Order: sequence, then structure tokens, then C-alpha cells
Amino acid sequence: MIYFDNGATTFPKPKSVVNAVNYAITKIGANPGRGGHNMAIKASDVLFECRNNAAKLFDIENPENVIITNNCTTALNTVIKGILKPGDHAVISSYEHNAVVRPLEYLKSNGVEYSVADVDYNDTEKTIGNFRKAFKENTKLVVCTHASNVFGIRLPIQRIAALCKLNGILFCTDAAQTAGIIPISLKNSDIDYLCTAGHKGLYGPMGTGLLVINSDTIPESLIQGGTGSLSAQVNQPEILPDKFESGTHNLLGIAGLNEGIKYVMNKSPQKIFDYEISLAKNLYDGLSKIKDIELYTPKPDDEGFVPVVSFNIKNTDSEKTAQILNDKFNIAVRAGLHCAPLAHKCFGTLEKGTVRAVISSFSTRFEVNYLIKSVSQINYYKRM
Repeated sequence: MIYFDNGATTFPKPKSVVNAVNYAITKIGANPGRGGHNMAIKASDVLFECRNNAAKLFDIENPENVIITNNCTTALNTVIKGILKPGDHAVISSYEHNAVVRPLEYLKSNGVEYSVADVDYNDTEKTIGNFRKAFKENTKLVVCTHASNVFGIRLPIQRIAALCKLNGILFCTDAAQTAGIIPISLKNSDIDYLCTAGHKGLYGPMGTGLLVINSDTIPESLIQGGTGSLSAQVNQPEILPDKFESGTHNLLGIAGLNEGIKYVMNKSPQKIFDYEISLAKNLYDGLSKIKDIELYTPKPDDEGFVPVVSFNIKNTDSEKTAQILNDKFNIAVRAGLHCAPLAHKCFGTLEKGTVRAVISSFSTRFEVNYLIKSVSQINYYKRM
């Protein structure tokens, strides 16, 4: 299958990732931090190396501030629910994923409120102004995606983070679509919390994610339990990363994630981005020449986008288009709302969704051209 569903999870994975997972389950297989025998020590070494490599990738001094999570959603929930208390107010962008919106909706019953700041991708100053206008005296946290998972538009997160800093507001970014693709340095950054998936642009297995804490304000933990440390005390340890890593780690996933991070660092996020965005531009150009195509953004560029292209065929449900691409051409794309109804509302696609194609470092020009050719034949197969 030709795979363009990399916004959901990247495929294929680097061979080094596959080998690391296989080695972990066949040669290590022990619980990190839960024993002094050789296999447990090897498992702890894998965990330690993954944490260190993530710290290097995101340019943060203390590896202990890198928290291993199950996914980006867990990381976002940890920040949102661990920071906001009754009476607090939060601000989010109009492009947010349900991993941000739903926790905030849940917290409404606990006396937390939130506002949505509209994003104008043609006018950064207007976007910044909209965030500023949304602030209240009790605004405690801003959560903002780094790039839309539907339309690939990048938000000016460094400027929004700086605005938050000036106003004494904590800032969290959802980097699920940018980590490993866009260079991100937390050194001298106003980003307080970076949340990301381990299985997308970092090329790790599913069931992995990261929360990188770049603030002295530490969220409360969502769960409590065994950490392999300070076991004589009944209260949850406050030290990092133990505070957030109760229970047995996903060693297989962490082993794969470690190799995925090394893959990204060896290639460099910038080189990965340059390759992927060039293919996204080719895809956009090819699609734009097809009759009855609907494209919702300008052509992706190097400054304002990640390699995501959303489109529709006029008078065709997005799910139907994706089904034909799957059944007739063996192409995997994502259709529907992509768990981001706020973004679809902004672009008028809430009723029908979009077809989304996302490039990875393993995508090829041949595959892009094949997708373009296949989309051009959709209307023919609709009549069959």
C-alpha cells in the first residue's frame, strides 16, 4: 500500500526502530527501574538513553524534565488538568485538536472556563491580537497547536509564548505534527510545556509520547502509583520524571522511540522538512490542475506550513474519495474531521470533512505523482 496517512502515524518505520523493538522483547524484557539484575539494568539504560536523546533533540538542559507518556493526548491532559483549577481561565486557538478541546470541556464542570482565539493565517499580527484580546485577569494557561493537523498551517507559537510570558501566563504547545520535522529548541524559549506524539514525526511505535517541561511550575500528576523510587513513602514522589511515570514503562515502545529520535537527529529535522515540504508542494501543484478539485489553503511554503495537504473533489464526500483511493488504487489517506472540528469550522468543511495527505521522509516523488493521477480518476470511479 502507498501510505499518506502519516499525520495519524508514520509508516513505515526506520529499520533501526523495528530492530530495537525486537531486541527489547527478545533480549531485554525486564522492567526498567524495578530491579538490580542485568536485564533490569539494560532496560533502565534504554529508558535513560531515550530521555537523553529527547532532551538533546529539543535542546533542554535537564533530561529529567522529559516525561515519557503513552501519547500526545496523555501529555496534553497532564498539563491541562494538572495546571488548571476551579476559577481559572484558559485560551486555545481555533485550530485545536480534540485532545485539547475535550479536556477543557470536561473541566467546565469543575469551574474552569476557556476562550478560543481565532487564527488568521494571512495575518500574524491579527492572530497575536486575537490571543491578547482573549486574555482575562484569571487566564492561567494558553494551549496552542504548533501546526494544524488538518491544513498544515503553522502558528506563530514563539510570539504567542512571548506574549504569555509578558502577561504571566503559562504556555503549552501541541507539537504532534511538528516534532521531528520542524527544529524546536526550548533553550531560552518561552514555551513552558511541549507535548508531542512519539509515533509520528519521531518515528517511534504507537503508544509513545513525550511531555517536556520547561518551567518551574510543575503540573499535578494524573495518576499515582509505583515508580521504583522512594517506595517507603505513601505519597507520590515529587521528583521528575518519577512524578508522572507511575507503573510499568512501555519498554518496547521506548526502545523504538529512542531509535526513532536518533533517526531524526542523524538526518536533522531541517533536512527532513526540506524534503517533505518539496513533495507537499509537488502534490499541491498536481492536485490544483485537476478539474473539480477543492484546495483550502495557499500552496505550502517553507515558513508557514508543514507537509500536509487537505482537499476534496466537488460534490463528493471525503470518505467516498478516500474509499476509492483505498479500494481502486491501494492508497491510504485520511478522510473526515481528523478529530479537529474547530479547524474544519474555520474553513467551512465541518459538514463534509476533507481528504488529508501527509508526507513522511519515506514518501517518494513517484508516490506523490501516483496519488495525483489517482485523484484525477476519482470522478470516473464514482460513476461505476
